[in-house]
Amino acid sequence: MRKLLLLLSFMALAINVSAQNGNALDQLKADPRKAYGNDYPYPHYIVDLTKAPDGYRPFYISHYARHGSRYYWNAFLYQELDSLLSKAHKMQVLTPEGEGFYEKFMAAKDELKTGVSELTQLGWEQHQKIARTMYNNFPEVFEKGGNVLAISSLTGRCVLSMSAFCQELVQCNPAIEVREQSSRFTLDGVVPTDRQNPKRRDYPKSTPKWESHRDQFHYEDHLGEKVLARVFKTTEGLPGNMHHVASNLINLYTSLPSIGHDGMMGNIITDQEIADRWEMTNLGSYSWVFGPRYDMIPILRDILAKADAVINGTSDHIADLRFGHDTCIGPLTVLMGINGADTDPEDPNEVKNIYQNWQTCKASNIQLVFYRGEKGADDVLVKMLFNGLEAKLPVPTDCYPYYKWSDFKQFYQNRCDEIK
Repeated sequence: MRKLLLLLSFMALAINVSAQNGNALDQLKADPRKAYGNDYPYPHYIVDLTKAPDGYRPFYISHYARHGSRYYWNAFLYQELDSLLSKAHKMQVLTPEGEGFYEKFMAAKDELKTGVSELTQLGWEQHQKIARTMYNNFPEVFEKGGNVLAISSLTGRCVLSMSAFCQELVQCNPAIEVREQSSRFTLDGVVPTDRQNPKRRDYPKSTPKWESHRDQFHYEDHLGEKVLARVFKTTEGLPGNMHHVASNLINLYTSLPSIGHDGMMGNIITDQEIADRWEMTNLGSYSWVFGPRYDMIPILRDILAKADAVINGTSDHIADLRFGHDTCIGPLTVLMGINGADTDPEDPNEVKNIYQNWQTCKASNIQLVFYRGEKGADDVLVKMLFNGLEAKLPVPTDCYPYYKWSDFKQFYQNRCDEIK
């Protein structure tokens, strides 16, 4: 049985990897859970990375990651469902499917309410595996040990994600020295919008062009109505706005794999139903990450400055690690134009081709890997890995997926400088 499970797991991984370069809808067919968007648990792909040009060796990595899988971020979801289901059970208006859900929810509710927003075991393991994969992919960076600086949001789930990652690096090589910091002093480089950031400033916000052409996108969403009908015989006399209740149920469903409670909701919702409405929800996600993209300029400047310090010899870091939130890595994806995310199409039907909200999944991460050549200190290339996959940037290059550091630095300095 164990061999069969391993074989099925490998086959599923192969399907995922083969679909990674397909269009968004093809990727959804291969893995409907990608429709969970930023609730999607991190997918660990096994891929063959493009070999560096002759004479180039990796020597430094700059990284930004979202925290790993967690309980739902808002206590109100669990509290409201507790009150609602308790009353519906007492009124005897739950369907048989609803009763089954009620029993499982009540058995887990103390855990859920206690765990609100906290990192789960899966979230810890995600960052452990990402760290070990980084180490194995780029052993030249880490083989002699060296100094690593890791900074984190002040939030516990980010601090623990940082700890999981850093502990795994040291397990790989005890000669690695890691300095972990969760401090107001470093917020500008990891969560610049935090109200406790002493350097916090306001940047201009904007609206993506598709929003002016909403009438070009057509989709009738009836999932909420279907979900309510599967849980309740009637909603009359129940507390709360039923549209909000349906949203709570859908949000709970997509969070369940991250907290180890798959199956709690039975057949009340299916992955395919979430996938069927994905293009609609992805539009909202794009607006959400597009609007505040300039707020992430301090993170991009931190990346440029720390890499520059390593390259010019004023820093001895072999890696700089950052651990934050989807509210940062999502807009940073757009600011940097990763895989065309800054394209800003007018046609809402095109948005899915330049941004997919599963890119901002649990433990999503950016890795900039720096390679030194044989022609001197200025002979440096950089490659972008986004969630473990080689990614395209809007920087001109003749050796993709590698970019000259001088071109990379100038391009993004200009992008930062043009926003006041």
